[in-house]
Amino acid sequence: MQSIVSSLAVLLAGAVSFSAQAADNASYTMADYAQVPKIDVHLHLHEAAPAFLESAKRQNFKVLSINVDYPDFPPLDDQQRVAIALKKQFPQDVAWVASFPVDGSGQPAWLAATRHRIAASMQAGAVGVKVWKNIGMNLRGPDGQLVMIDDARFAPLFDDLAQQGIPLMGHQGEPHNCWLPLAKMTVNNDRTYFKNHPQYHMYLHPEMPSWEAQMAARDRMVAAHPTLHFIGVHMASMERDVDELAGFLDRFPNAVVDVAARIGQVQYQSQKDRERVRRFFIKYQDRLLYGSDLAQSPGQDGAAMGSEAEAVWRMHWRYFNTAESFKVADLDQPVQGLALPREVVDKLYRTNAERAFPGAWKGQP
Repeated sequence: MQSIVSSLAVLLAGAVSFSAQAADNASYTMADYAQVPKIDVHLHLHEAAPAFLESAKRQNFKVLSINVDYPDFPPLDDQQRVAIALKKQFPQDVAWVASFPVDGSGQPAWLAATRHRIAASMQAGAVGVKVWKNIGMNLRGPDGQLVMIDDARFAPLFDDLAQQGIPLMGHQGEPHNCWLPLAKMTVNNDRTYFKNHPQYHMYLHPEMPSWEAQMAARDRMVAAHPTLHFIGVHMASMERDVDELAGFLDRFPNAVVDVAARIGQVQYQSQKDRERVRRFFIKYQDRLLYGSDLAQSPGQDGAAMGSEAEAVWRMHWRYFNTAESFKVADLDQPVQGLALPREVVDKLYRTNAERAFPGAWKGQP
């Protein structure tokens, strides 16, 4: 009898343990949204007004604001001033990434000036550096040829970043849809963006480098700097196929990627094969960062941006955390959520960002 009781106790303990493990691996729900600490590692704040950050705090979001050498944004010096002001105002809720202008990069004085600029930005509190798609798509040398990201002029900068442990956020190329006609693009957002930005719609510019050429240049650069902490923004522009992106992550073990502005392409894939996409997020759970690519429009106040952000953030949370089917703006047919395990979501939304940018949200530099 005692043996039976002991056996039952062991079985009961095992059942309790299994139940606890199942609870740990269960998905969050929409009701958990505001309670779970989260970080958006990819947005662009252009005003030092506090209303947006107050809204983000209510939703348990910290943010990373990225400076970009982009003509549609304010000048880089203005972007940096805003970032510094926000960091002072919200030291535990905001971090920021610096950038540098590439015009004149063929001139002898450019490298020293850019090194000085990056050093000053890091001293002012930046936690990383961003390079944009103007390298590879706009910048030209004296011979009129496009300058790619693996050009020798940039190598000393990337060596510096690797030696100093400074993360490099890289946006090279565009989504693969960029090289397709509008009618063949997979998501509505890309159709709208490239219709409104024909200068970046490579299908209209066959004289420009192919998507494959952009990716190859980026890969050569990353391979040439194996200790560089490289963050491929926008899923490293390999959003069309999670298996293809997996190959990139396998080749470059120091690289991670954010999902900013590419969740629609992921949802398109999960409409066709949800389990394949879900397996990718689980397998590469240590290499993925959540980001939205929200950008403050000219004249947009913080409260309005906060309302816009909440709608986007809640939609993304629904996709990653529930198994519900729902309509999204990027797709014409409903998509089913991935219902990822909680530990995967915690990494995607917070701990991977904290590891990629150590100490970024702990206060003043």
